[in-house]
Amino acid sequence: MNAESSREFDVIVIGAGAVGENVADRVVRGGLTAVIVESELVGGECSYWACIPSKALLRPGSVLHAAQGIPGASEAVTGVIDAESALKHRDWFTNNWQDGGQVEWLDSAGIELIRGRGRITGPREVQVDGLDGNSYALKAHHAVVVATGSTPTIPDIEGLKDVPFWTTRGATAAKVIPQRFAVLGGGVAGVELAQAFARLGSVVTLIARGRLLSSYPEEAADLVLAGLRADGVTVHLHTDVDKAEKNDDGSVTVTFNGEAVTADTLLVASGRHPALANLGLENVGVEPQNGKPLRLTTDASGLVEGPASDGTSGLWLYAAGDAAGKVLLTHQGKYEARATGDAIVARANGKLQGTPRPWTAYAHTANEHAIPSVVFTDPEVASVGPSLEQALLQGKHVTGVELPIDVSGSQLYSRDYKGWAQIVVDEDRKVILGATFVGPGVAELLHSATIAIVGEVPLDRLWHAVPSYPTISEVWLRLLEKYGL
Repeated sequence: MNAESSREFDVIVIGAGAVGENVADRVVRGGLTAVIVESELVGGECSYWACIPSKALLRPGSVLHAAQGIPGASEAVTGVIDAESALKHRDWFTNNWQDGGQVEWLDSAGIELIRGRGRITGPREVQVDGLDGNSYALKAHHAVVVATGSTPTIPDIEGLKDVPFWTTRGATAAKVIPQRFAVLGGGVAGVELAQAFARLGSVVTLIARGRLLSSYPEEAADLVLAGLRADGVTVHLHTDVDKAEKNDDGSVTVTFNGEAVTADTLLVASGRHPALANLGLENVGVEPQNGKPLRLTTDASGLVEGPASDGTSGLWLYAAGDAAGKVLLTHQGKYEARATGDAIVARANGKLQGTPRPWTAYAHTANEHAIPSVVFTDPEVASVGPSLEQALLQGKHVTGVELPIDVSGSQLYSRDYKGWAQIVVDEDRKVILGATFVGPGVAELLHSATIAIVGEVPLDRLWHAVPSYPTISEVWLRLLEKYGL
């Protein structure tokens, strides 16, 4: 190593997505030095290929549908979505896939950036193959943080590897709207992008191995299914794809259950897994176990558990966000990143020993109790904590309270409003464990439920949180009344 290529920092972060940025920001605020290593765009998947562009593609359809549901406004809506304008709006949100603004933020925050591919070569050591052609040997005084996000999981389907297909990146960065669009996968990405492209003008077929949105209550999935079908999406549930093949005209034919669907574009949205390949984790004793895919095991602060080649038991290696493999959601990854960064600073200053206590600034405790998530279809699905079915499987003593969302606020929102709500009550402590809302506009109800769960607000106190009238949030009153308050 020569002086020009060797650098030392307190913390090295591999990955400059939202999670990596937040970790680096917290450690720098805490008085440590940090460098981020990134081979793609600063800002990561969420900014350019996931959360932001997908919601930008969904929003025009949601707005148009909302207007069509209100007398007076519906008469004024005479056209259809202008797909070209929608794509330009998406381009604006992604800054045309340029990361200059994000790089400026790193510089203003005092975080150094090295563009390249990082590989762990030993305890606290990272080798970077720079995109500028140079090689950099980095040494961390305190921590190396893996914040490399996740990558698509591609199913083992005959012929799939030989046909052209999109993953979510291709769909969210699309330059044209395909006439015929087929989607493999009934999870969040599959249903969101199926509806977005249907409303932008595609003829869409969605094929799911099970039911839609299997981690959400079935009542929620049924309303989303109805919404997709209302938009003309052909949906095949509980269906295994037998084969995919490319046609002479470049289209793709997918066969299943004796049927065949031909599409100009095929989207494979079959889930994601932590992006841990080629990071050199084996060099510090972190390897797959029992033939299973590599996964990292972390404590509540993101500290990787397991052997390290210097005998420190991994006390310098951290993971946060999708790379940690616990919760693959951007907002939850950023939450983990803040706690991880603060924990690194605290350990560096001798203020944290061992595993942090729950609900402290250094612990990812909400991962165990209150993970908020939203499916931005029309209708939306907003959920936090376990569903009734999940809570019962966990052996909890719970009661479920469910009802249609039919209050003055929903009736004003749309003349044909269809929604559903559920709360899960812990009968031993008389607090809410989980909540799910389905319907147009319900995403903004979710944070109140998250606060109630994290704060363990007793039901008899929650009864005094009076919802404003006339809003959809009045459903809270109806749920508590049905429970018996």
